[in-house]
This record gives sequence, C-alpha cells and structure tokens, in this order.
Amino acid sequence: MKMSTEGSKIDTHSVLPDKYRANLHLEDPTVQWRYGKLPTYESANQLFEEGRTKVWPKGSLEETVQNAVKSWQVEINNKARLQDFKTINPEKFKFFVNGREGLSGEEVLGDGSFNAMLKSSLPDEYKFYKAAEETHESAHNDFKTCFPRGFAWEVIEVYSPPPLIAYKFRHWGFFEGPYKSHSPTGEMVQFYGMGVLKVDSSMKIEEVHVYFDPTELFGGLLKGKRTASESKTAHSSASACPLFNLQK
Repeated sequence: MKMSTEGSKIDTHSVLPDKYRANLHLEDPTVQWRYGKLPTYESANQLFEEGRTKVWPKGSLEETVQNAVKSWQVEINNKARLQDFKTINPEKFKFFVNGREGLSGEEVLGDGSFNAMLKSSLPDEYKFYKAAEETHESAHNDFKTCFPRGFAWEVIEVYSPPPLIAYKFRHWGFFEGPYKSHSPTGEMVQFYGMGVLKVDSSMKIEEVHVYFDPTELFGGLLKGKRTASESKTAHSSASACPLFNLQK
C-alpha cells in the first residue's frame, strides 16, 4: 500500500481546509491512507450544502456532533491503521448496529463501514446485501459508483449532550451510476436513523450505536432495472424473498 510521505505539500497545496472535517488538512505526514492519498470532499460538501434540511449555528452542539461524525467517517473509510485515528479511543471503541454485537475498531477497519452497517442475520436467500461476500474495497467502489456526487450525511436533531449523545440523522445521495447490475434511476435515495455516541472528556468516541432500516436505502437502489443477463436469475431469487421483492 502506498504511503503518503510528502505531508503538508500534498495536504495544503491542492486541498483547501474542509469546513466540516477540521483535522483533514492538518493530518500528520506519517498517516497511511488506504487509497494512497488524503481524500477530498468537495463534491460531497456541495451535495450536502445544496440538500441539507438544517443549517446549524457555528459552535452549537448540533454542529459539533455533525462534524465529529463526519470526521470519524473520514477515518474509518480512508485510514489504513487504527493508530492513525484521532476521533476514537481505540482501546475502548465498539461499533453497534441495530442492536447487534459490538465490533472493535480493528474489525470495522477490516470489514469496512458499509459491511459493518449492512450485516444481517437473515438467511442468505433473504439477504439483499451479502456483507460476507464483500470487501471494504468492493463495497466502497459500489457505493462510490452509484452515488458519483457523494453520499451526504446530516444531523437532524440532537437530544442529549456529552458524554452520551443521542441524535437523529439523514443520509442521502442521487442514484446516478449503476449499483451492481441495477441501472441508475437518477432519483434521490435517502434514509433516516438514530445514533448514540459515547465519548470521553476529550470528545473521543468510545462507542457508536446506530439504528436504521436498510430497506430504505436498498428500496431506492434495487428499483433500477437489471441488465438483461441478470433479470432471469434476479426474478427467481427475488420471488423467494417475501421481505424485499423490489425487482418489478
């Protein structure tokens, strides 16, 4: 894996400070990036600014929580080593989704955030997303392809302050590229959820709890028509799934 060694020459020459991810342009040159370089979010930020439903006052609890989660998302999706994370307490960190058993930082880093979020205990024939068959890279590439302008995220409401922060969120993007064998519809795909962050006195995350309905996401993606070569196979498997027959 290629390691960034030029530090500020890379980080500040071509990348302006990110308004929502305070540390992104201040990263140490020893950080190992999964894709060989520091990520940029210009397109996703534009999508966020054009589509958000809330504009939180600077310095508010809501803005603080929103930016903290965005910064954590940068790290979990782009850093190759847990030791380079600034947003979490790696010794205590656990990630819980929809009440499932918590995953350690290393487990989430290995699986990738999409796979960690979309694991399911359903029998294989009923799964519309099979996390065990995906890697961090394959899932990342699939969602980057189907949401070419990015997959924006906002805080809708914050219900409690640190150290146990409860909040509601919205995640959205425009289905403008293919998702696996499904053709893009051009429509906005979005879902809502609830989250809880347990943080220490330095706002480093010890636990993330997320609750959401993944069918809100896949209901939009699987509406796209399948390619002719996939249609017959898809029909038989979809008909077997009473929970998620969306191929029509």
